[in-house]
Amino acid sequence: MHCDIYKFPKHNDMYVYIARPGFPDDTDELKDWLGVLPKDFRATLGVSKFVMHLDLDSQSKLARVDKDEVLAKLESQGYYVQMPPQDIMRRQAEMRAKDAQDNKYD
Repeated sequence: MHCDIYKFPKHNDMYVYIARPGFPDDTDELKDWLGVLPKDFRATLGVSKFVMHLDLDSQSKLARVDKDEVLAKLESQGYYVQMPPQDIMRRQAEMRAKDAQDNKYD
């Protein structure tokens, strides 16, 4: 299974994998690959940035996510969302809270 991976500047360390089952024969015309995402979810993401194309069959494992889980989601819904690890999310929330508190008295 081939997929494209995108990141979104508004969401640190979140990546979206988009299935490309017809690769390389699916590149004859321009296509909105992110169109498989639910409209409401896509609206919250902001501008996308292409990160890389990946052949999952050639990978024995992935760095932060379970390869089988990614494959299952790509096959069932056409995309997979890789969220940041919980410790990173917690630190980001703490930093935002501290910044909000610091800015409250400016």
